Amino acid sequence: MSKQEKRNIVYSTNPDWSKQKSGEREKDAANNNVSNTAYIQRDRKKRAGKIVTIISKLNGDLKSLQKELQKHCGAGGSVKRDNIEIQGDQRDKIAEYLKQKGYKVKFAGE
Repeated sequence: MSKQEKRNIVYSTNPDWSKQKSGEREKDAANNNVSNTAYIQRDRKKRAGKIVTIISKLNGDLKSLQKELQKHCGAGGSVKRDNIEIQGDQRDKIAEYLKQKGYKVKFAGE
């Protein structure tokens, strides 16, 4: 083992750990940052009293998920600032649908 290799030794308690190249580490880190927890809240601020259900902290293809949620709820919606907004108080329907799709669901701002 050369001096360079000894200098880069890292201790890990993970039995599956192996030394990876920096590109592989970045790919793994990107895959681990994908959130499977959906935070659902109801909001009416700056909307003339109209209620909107907001789904936040999700990564991935939000536009296709938004389209699916619109069809499931029978309501309009949009994607704004990495959040999905569905018209009306649809929290229960959305929570049930996302659980079927494999997401964890948390209600925020109750």
